[in-house]
Amino acid sequence: MKVAIVHDWLTTWAGAEKALAELASCFPQAEIFTTVNFLASDELPALKGRVIHTSLIQRLPFARKHYRRYLPLMPLAIEQFDLKGFDLILSSSHAVAKGVLCDPGAVHICYCYSPMRYAWDMQHQYLRQTGKARGVASWLMRWQLHRLRQWDFISAQRVDHFVAISHYIKRRIARCYRRDAEVIYPPVQVERFRHDRPRDEFYFTASRMVPYKRIDLIIDAFNRMPDKRLVVIGDGPDRARLSAMAGPNVSVLGYQPDDVLVDYLERARAFLFMAEEDFGILPVEAQAAGAPVIGYGVGGLSETTLDGITGLWVAEQTSAGLIERVRQFEQRRRSEPDAFSPTACRQSAERFATANFRRAILSLVEQHLNR
Repeated sequence: MKVAIVHDWLTTWAGAEKALAELASCFPQAEIFTTVNFLASDELPALKGRVIHTSLIQRLPFARKHYRRYLPLMPLAIEQFDLKGFDLILSSSHAVAKGVLCDPGAVHICYCYSPMRYAWDMQHQYLRQTGKARGVASWLMRWQLHRLRQWDFISAQRVDHFVAISHYIKRRIARCYRRDAEVIYPPVQVERFRHDRPRDEFYFTASRMVPYKRIDLIIDAFNRMPDKRLVVIGDGPDRARLSAMAGPNVSVLGYQPDDVLVDYLERARAFLFMAEEDFGILPVEAQAAGAPVIGYGVGGLSETTLDGITGLWVAEQTSAGLIERVRQFEQRRRSEPDAFSPTACRQSAERFATANFRRAILSLVEQHLNR
């Protein structure tokens, strides 16, 4: 069987790329197709030795730094890949990968992280963040996003079977594409973490520092709880602003290597997460490390944590809501020393182990190929 795996772009090694690596491990003979690949060979250990095909965008001026500016060209670029002769196409998609043109006899399964957020429900936020909410440039951008939505919907109809990373995304796929989807949660390397280390007296969060992650809410909450300590790891466009607003009880450490991140997860009293996320790997990694999660109980977090058992859900995306739940968390820990146990957290995280992901993907592919 000839297999192609199509990924949007390879510019960083994050959650989608970790899922791509596991998909590739399921199909050792698969060839990889992507619009651009700007990762060094040592950043792609999981894809070492693979044939990786790139699109015309790879060779365009300034693409390495500004590949996102070529988004209007990406639908055309992804459709130029020649997949004739491939029996199985797996697209790993949050943007354009699902739009490849396949042989009529091929089976195309899309592992979908989300419909294109900036073209659908996050369009207005995207325009504000890029400084194009008003004026002539705004209307040009709105027209481009309108055309992108049209292509996104049409290209979704080429997919034979959708797989969503969460039930939250399954509903978004139904709303945007009018398509049903099965749910297979992304893989998390839970075996990397120990859950039996002593817990320290600090709370912890880690994230890319961009507005929708709502690190500002977490810092504001702890500024108003000066008797509690918060440690923040992460980097991004918002880092300077977030560092400036942090009080003396809040330590913003910026980017840290993976072993430091693991160490903090294994020792934290609890992990905090206030983003409305499609899935969210870090809350699962926190539970794998034995840390309960206190976070906004919408989106993926409502599927990956067990309210009252491996953490507490915050009802409103506000600092006041987080403060209330942190206080309830501490009261419960005082009255029930065994509440939110590291063992319960680890057992919850095991649901998302890489072995489970591989079994589910292989079973689904076999099921659809044999129809």
